[in-house]
Amino acid sequence: MTLVDNAVYVDGKRLHSPETLEETFDLIRESGGMAWIGLYRPDDVELLAVAEEFGLNLLIVEDALAGHQRSKLEQYGDQLFVVLRPARYLDDVERVEIGELHLFVGPNFVVTVRHAESPDLARVRKRLEREVDLLSLGPQAVLYAILDQVVDEYAPVSAGLENDIDEIEDELFGGDAEVSRRIYELSREVIGCQRAISPLETVVGELQRNPGKYGVPPELKDNLGDVLDHVLRLIDRITAYRSLLDNALSLSSTLASNRLAETSVAQNEQTKKISSWAAILFAPTLVGTVYGMNFQNMPELDWPLGYPMALTLMVLLGILLYGAFKRKNWL
Repeated sequence: MTLVDNAVYVDGKRLHSPETLEETFDLIRESGGMAWIGLYRPDDVELLAVAEEFGLNLLIVEDALAGHQRSKLEQYGDQLFVVLRPARYLDDVERVEIGELHLFVGPNFVVTVRHAESPDLARVRKRLEREVDLLSLGPQAVLYAILDQVVDEYAPVSAGLENDIDEIEDELFGGDAEVSRRIYELSREVIGCQRAISPLETVVGELQRNPGKYGVPPELKDNLGDVLDHVLRLIDRITAYRSLLDNALSLSSTLASNRLAETSVAQNEQTKKISSWAAILFAPTLVGTVYGMNFQNMPELDWPLGYPMALTLMVLLGILLYGAFKRKNWL
């Protein structure tokens, strides 16, 4: 069993740390307390064993086994099934890693199934064990604290994305050929974050607006409202990032087209110059070629001024062509 932590709490205090789920089940019945079980990447057999031990609704278990779901909140009788998509920013590769966290919340238990390195649930547990009054509110207090941690861990993700966007803005006018590819890859990461964060508005909003429906103590309503405010701010920032990247991609395409047009113009200018000089050199060459054939019967062979005339004609043709091309700005 991939059991990370397992504890039974009574009145917000940790009284037992059982080694098996069977022992946990017996202890919560005897003490009337709450069990909080943390699992890390359990396989199907292990998850089904937990479901059987705590009598989890089969529909919840099927969703959990299917995995790869968007953030959501579902209620089955007195049980809640919550899917969260936590994220963390990897500085070394400048990439966002999005995980998946399943929470099974019952009247006297919370089971967390983590499929990624984030969020740091050990920090959540330590926080709640220090805040006895908060933990004494029951399983929904654990749910609130985990939601708060997931949302808080999006802050460095948002900061990392913002830094990447700033770098892209600097690269846009630097002529970097890879900037379009980086914009596209970053856009995909922002879209992934948007898909993970956006449903949290509904999840947290439902818990905050309808506490009685989901068994949330009234004392947690303001806390959930604070989490909801953070979620809304995150959604606004991620939406702004996506808009910036869309504009950056359009600008990158425009700049690339402009650079291509400038290159084309420069090539055309070079072609004009080469063609002009080729024509200027061709005219004298043609005259020289004709007079260099050395046939016996040719005009001006016996004329003393024939040679100077041929040279003069060559120079004249060159000057005339140079002047003509110069007027057309080809030279």
